[in-house]
Amino acid sequence: MHPQYERANGMTHDVIGAGIEVHRELGPGLLESIYEKCLLHELELRGHQVIRQQQVQIRYKDIAFQEDLRFDLLIDACLLVEVKCVQEVHPIHKAQLLSYMKLLNIPVGLVMNFYVERLTEGIHRMYLPGANRD
Repeated sequence: MHPQYERANGMTHDVIGAGIEVHRELGPGLLESIYEKCLLHELELRGHQVIRQQQVQIRYKDIAFQEDLRFDLLIDACLLVEVKCVQEVHPIHKAQLLSYMKLLNIPVGLVMNFYVERLTEGIHRMYLPGANRD
């Protein structure tokens, strides 16, 4: 099991609650950047440490380099959130989140689509392969 799995999985309830609060206040259909900034603020109000985009060490075969990743929110260094405001979450959105999770070694991720009428209908939970197994 991933060492941060239980902590990250346990946090999802509070993070989803923060998303619901933002969605309740703003409603659906705004720009993703608005939801991202408001969700970041809501999470900080709830005592979470939140990071947006950072330099990450990329390793590929015999090279290593630093690159800025454009992930949306990394919460308490163990849960990654990708904010969307799209009619439909496509497999590529989930694949992108999973790629970021692999690069950052983050066990749990959420795609939160703010385009929907009820935010709970727009949440997709992702797990790093093997993260929830002993």
